[in-house]
Amino acid sequence: MTSSAAVGWRTGGLSDPIDLTANTDPVWVVDTDHGSALITSEIEGPRLTHDFRVTERGWQLVLVPWYEAGAALAAACDFAACSPEEFLSDAAEIGSNVRADLVAARLALSEPELEDLRELGALVGRAVGDGIAAWRPGVSTDFEVAAVTSGSLEAGGAKAVCLIVGGDDRLRRLRHPLAVGEVCHDAIMVVVVARWRGLHAAATRIAVRRASDEIVALTRDLAAVNDAVLAASRPGGTWGEAVEALARGYAAIGRANEWRDHFQGGPIGFEQREFELAPGQSTSPYWSLARSVHTAVAWNPSVRGGAKIEDTYLVGESGLETLTVTPSWPTAQSPGGGARSAVRVV
Repeated sequence: MTSSAAVGWRTGGLSDPIDLTANTDPVWVVDTDHGSALITSEIEGPRLTHDFRVTERGWQLVLVPWYEAGAALAAACDFAACSPEEFLSDAAEIGSNVRADLVAARLALSEPELEDLRELGALVGRAVGDGIAAWRPGVSTDFEVAAVTSGSLEAGGAKAVCLIVGGDDRLRRLRHPLAVGEVCHDAIMVVVVARWRGLHAAATRIAVRRASDEIVALTRDLAAVNDAVLAASRPGGTWGEAVEALARGYAAIGRANEWRDHFQGGPIGFEQREFELAPGQSTSPYWSLARSVHTAVAWNPSVRGGAKIEDTYLVGESGLETLTVTPSWPTAQSPGGGARSAVRVV
C-alpha cells in the first residue's frame, strides 16, 4: 500500500504526510504471510519511532535512503521475497492494481475509526462556524475568514485539505469561489474538507445579510435533492441507486441534469471522497457496490445562484447521524435522519 488513504486505513492513521499534494505516502505498508513492515526514508524513521512507537506496536521498520530512486520498491521486494509483478497493490505501476477492492473494504468503519470521525466531524463543524462568525460584512476579506477557519482546524490537530471561501457575486456565479482577498459584503460561503488521523470530514456553511436573499430560497429548493440522496444512502441497495436518486431529486425541483455542473460528493473516509460516481456510470466498479452501516457520506448538491448543502453523516441501522454539527447554527431535519444545515442570516 503506497497511497495515504490506504496507509492511513491499514495503520490506524499513524502516517502524517509531509507533502499533502504527494501521490504517495512517505510510509509504505507491505503485508506478507511472514509479517508486516513499514517502509520509509531514513528521515522519517525516527519520527515514526518517537511519535507513533511503531516497533512497540509490532511493526517491522525498514529504512531506505531518500536519494536512491526505487529504494522503497526494492526494499518491499526484499522483505516480501518476491518481484514487483507479484504484489497486489494500490499503485498502478506495481503488480496487480487492487485499489477498488481496498476502497470497498474500508467503507464500513471500525469502532475506533467511528470515534475518530465523530471527533473530527465535531471539529469541522466548529471550524466552519468560527469562520462565518469572524466575517464582518463590508470589512472582512475572504482571506481573513479562511485564516480563522484554518486556524480553528489546526488548533484541534486537523489540516484543511480543501478550503474554499468566497462571497457576493463570485459565490453566485462560481461553484468554487476560492479566496482572492476580496471584501465580502452581503453573502459568504465556507467549505472545508479536513483530515485527521487519516480520516476526512466535510462541511459547507453559507451566511447572508438579508432573509430575502435568493440564496435562501434556492437552498430551500435544494433541500429536496439533499434529502433524496440521503434517504438513498441508508443500508441496502447500491451506490449506483443512490446517485440515481440524486438525479431524480434534481429533476423534481425542475433542474434536471444540473448535477452535471458540479461533483456531487458521496462516501467519505480515508479519502476526501472514497470514489467519484455519477448517474449513468454503470460500468464503474462502485456502481453495484452495496451500501452498508457504519459508512460515512458527504454529499454536496448545489445549484446555480450560490446554494450548496454539505455535511458529513454516519449511516446507521435506523438512520443518519450528523457528525459536522455547528453550534447554534440553524438546521432542519432530513426525512432519512440527520440534521441538514440551513443558510444563516446575520
